[in-house]
Amino acid sequence: MSRVTFVGAGLIGSAFAEAEQRRGHDVCVWNRSPEKLEALRSKGQRTTADLADAVRGADRVHLALSADEAVDAVIDVLLRLDAVTVPVVDHSTTSPAGTAARALRMQTAGISFFHAPVFMSPKACREGTGCMVGAGPEAVAGVLAPVLAAMTTDYWYLGAKSDAAAVMKLFGNAILIGISGAMADAFAVAKSGGMPSEQAFELFSHFDFAPSMKARGARMAAGDFATSFALAMARKDVGLMLGAASALPLGVLPGIAARMDTLIGDGDGAADLAILARESCKRL
Repeated sequence: MSRVTFVGAGLIGSAFAEAEQRRGHDVCVWNRSPEKLEALRSKGQRTTADLADAVRGADRVHLALSADEAVDAVIDVLLRLDAVTVPVVDHSTTSPAGTAARALRMQTAGISFFHAPVFMSPKACREGTGCMVGAGPEAVAGVLAPVLAAMTTDYWYLGAKSDAAAVMKLFGNAILIGISGAMADAFAVAKSGGMPSEQAFELFSHFDFAPSMKARGARMAAGDFATSFALAMARKDVGLMLGAASALPLGVLPGIAARMDTLIGDGDGAADLAILARESCKRL
């Protein structure tokens, strides 16, 4: 049994703490807002309002905080505590630059810092399912691998570059958020045509978008813009969508249309739709 400290009792931190307790570990939770600890205490978890007490004697410390500023504030305190001699694992979604700076500060202080953000809902954190990505020193990664793998079904170590997991987390969230925005615009197109959203969504039962998305994404990543769906034709379709849904707010399609117009103006109208990634991925 290990003694594990969780710093942050939000949705992710509290769910992880519950899961670690069920795995038989001695768990202690600290949170800047003490009221969030009440629910955990009612479930029999040990909590404290003193961060120094929370980390003293811990075998590992996990951070699950809201933003860079919150992580920095906690790191500032941890660096003043002689009690911290064990790995600090940060599950927070943070900026690559901030993550790299924190890793350097901790390394300079002789404290192991490992960034391991997650693609996991609170339910997934409690059940140990989903995906976690990690980045940090190989020696630390080797020690933490069994622990982190037990917290999820898919643990992926990205290497020693301290900000690699932060970049991957933003990459994944950009896809998730982008898809949600695109879905909202698609429902707007359907509504403008008098089609209920539930009926429009039935398309997913007849057409699987995933293989097409993965295939085009792979071509984008490789800088392969050989034409299967010409940009000019796609722009025509986007124009139809914008015209159909003109009475409703749109979040994604107008930006895509502007980007397409720029590329078509550059002479890329005959290239594949994947040319949208021209500056982001490998060129021809």
